[in-house]
Amino acid sequence: MKTLFTTMAFCGLALSGSAQEKPKDSLEGKKIVLDEVLVQAIRVTKEFPITFSNLDKEEIAPRNLGQDIPILMNFLPAVVTTSDAGAGVGYTGIRVRGSDATRVNVTINGVPYNDAESQGTFWVNMPDFASSTESLQLQRGVGTSTNGAGAFGASLNLLTDAFAEEAYGRVSSSIGSFNTLRNNLKFSTGLLNDHVEISGRLSRITSDGYIDRANSELDAYFLQGTYKDDNTLVKALLFGGHEITYQSWFGIDAETLRTNRTFNPAGIYTDENGNTQFYDREVDNYKQDHFQLHWNESIGLGWSSNIAFHYTRGRGYFEQFREDDDFATYGFEPLTVNGEAVNTTDLIRRRWLDNDFYGTVLSLNHKKENLTLIFGGGYNVYKGDHFGEVIWARFASNSNIRDRYYDDNSTKTDFNGYAKANYKLNSKWSIFGDLQYRGVSYEANGEDTGLVDDTFNFFNPKTGITFNLNPSNNFYFSYAVANREPNRNDYENGNPKPERLNDFELGWRYVSPDFQLNTNVYYMRYKDQLVLTGELNDVGAPLRANVGDSYRLGLELDANIKLGNKFALRPNVALSDNRNIDFLFQRDGALQDLGNTNIAFSPNIVAGNILSFLPNENFQLSLLSKFVGKQYMGNIDSETSVLESYSQTDFNVQYVIETNSFIKSIVLSGLVNNIFDEDIVSNGFFFTFDDGGTTVEQAGLYPQAGINFLLGATVNF
Repeated sequence: MKTLFTTMAFCGLALSGSAQEKPKDSLEGKKIVLDEVLVQAIRVTKEFPITFSNLDKEEIAPRNLGQDIPILMNFLPAVVTTSDAGAGVGYTGIRVRGSDATRVNVTINGVPYNDAESQGTFWVNMPDFASSTESLQLQRGVGTSTNGAGAFGASLNLLTDAFAEEAYGRVSSSIGSFNTLRNNLKFSTGLLNDHVEISGRLSRITSDGYIDRANSELDAYFLQGTYKDDNTLVKALLFGGHEITYQSWFGIDAETLRTNRTFNPAGIYTDENGNTQFYDREVDNYKQDHFQLHWNESIGLGWSSNIAFHYTRGRGYFEQFREDDDFATYGFEPLTVNGEAVNTTDLIRRRWLDNDFYGTVLSLNHKKENLTLIFGGGYNVYKGDHFGEVIWARFASNSNIRDRYYDDNSTKTDFNGYAKANYKLNSKWSIFGDLQYRGVSYEANGEDTGLVDDTFNFFNPKTGITFNLNPSNNFYFSYAVANREPNRNDYENGNPKPERLNDFELGWRYVSPDFQLNTNVYYMRYKDQLVLTGELNDVGAPLRANVGDSYRLGLELDANIKLGNKFALRPNVALSDNRNIDFLFQRDGALQDLGNTNIAFSPNIVAGNILSFLPNENFQLSLLSKFVGKQYMGNIDSETSVLESYSQTDFNVQYVIETNSFIKSIVLSGLVNNIFDEDIVSNGFFFTFDDGGTTVEQAGLYPQAGINFLLGATVNF
């Protein structure tokens, strides 16, 4: 495996937007374009004492060839990503500062996207969404108050496509390894009568995946209508997707990794002749549709308002072949067949999720001279039905068609209100304050959760100060409190407690025409942190448990260096120490104090770099690299749970052919991932169990693809 130092000597980190903003010769925040008013209440600029990174569509485009949004974010500071299928299509995951996706707050145009119950983000439900993303901002740490669950590692807010003043059409196709194929069609009417625009996108992505049978069939749509005048912006959006993916979350053990790293145990069974078979429909099949209506109004005297109504409809199932399953699980009565008692059967089952999520978010914004003032909040309701059906059984016993062997429901309401102010005391000093109240009510009655009826009331204050030494240097310090409720899966482990986080951030930003540097130190102290245990439940979701006291201490640096007129370099590094304090563990029948152990899935170093070469404005070559240090998949520092460090280097090229005809331009793109064909394992699971008084440890691993490629062409009309 190439070392970090060898890789960073000649490779690059990120997309061209890994630094907090594009290079400028001063620290003034960029002007807010019209569509950005939709996220104005939850985004920040360098005037705020918040640690953040920006990424816009121009910076995403060269690598946007069908892979998921987390993969496209892979090179931002302190970010680690993974893919179940091994090649970035299908189920993907992201961690920031060691915190998993359930602890990264995600909003789309200010509307919460995290699943209300699991708190996860399932990008597979919105395939090719990067093609309709105008920009995104990743705030590391607690960040500023936002809508939805509290940010315990980071918050990510996405802004969808801005309206286009001129009509256009665009056809994109890409092909690649593992029979990956992406096609999409985009269009816009441009502004009609200077006020109305209609735009849309249709996408389809298919891939066999790197892992055996980890195929994906992904369809998506995006439709947007915009009305604007001098003081008003109204946007109506309808978007969603349908995913069918063969399950690939089971992982493999270390021995199988050495002998058959693409092996997938999902769907395995033995037929009547004793032959090993794999069920061909061991799939997730899920549809999700989103509706958003936004109305922004400029009131005058520096005031503006924004209100949004939203509704999300989700429904689908995962299908499984079960061999010799117990009748009792499904309420079947025992049978007598040919004189023998039968109480097990082969069967195929579907486990359904049918849910609705709706509500409103709003904000009132004021900006004038030295004061930025924001009032905002939202009220959201989630209703979910969880049920299971047997669609075939070798012995059906007393069952009837459409019988449900379990039928649970849940309801969650989430109210939050916040007030933020950033005040410039003079030309050098400014102060920031942010107060948020959040009230959550959750009811559930599942066999896995037990009867749940919990109410949480959280107060989340934040404050900070910014010092502008001169147009090139600014310093900031912030202190933020965040509280967060358990998710549905946490109740499987008993009676979970809500989490509390105190986040301290100290940063320095330097900007000049040829050099930009962002550096910050953070200390995140947790009470009752719900850390990943390393275990998975029976549907592949990671389990968590409260650990009492814990902390994350780190240093993050990212830079943007211009090397002459044609070269640019963008390195970043995140160094951290992530510890459970006085961790207790039941081993070999006795409770042991293991001292300060490493928090699961929290590498002490995450680094990257990018070297870009732009011989002219139409041609770009980039060499990108990523290094992720050793990490543990559990919290007991067991060698069985180790994920070894790994490095990955990608090569990206884009060439634009401009024409003076009906076709305005043709854009050719290429991406070679993992060009050194490294054996990468980016994720896994770890669990222990008691075997006659002896603690046994087991682990599963998720290998990623070796060298692979994607090639694409976009025709603009």
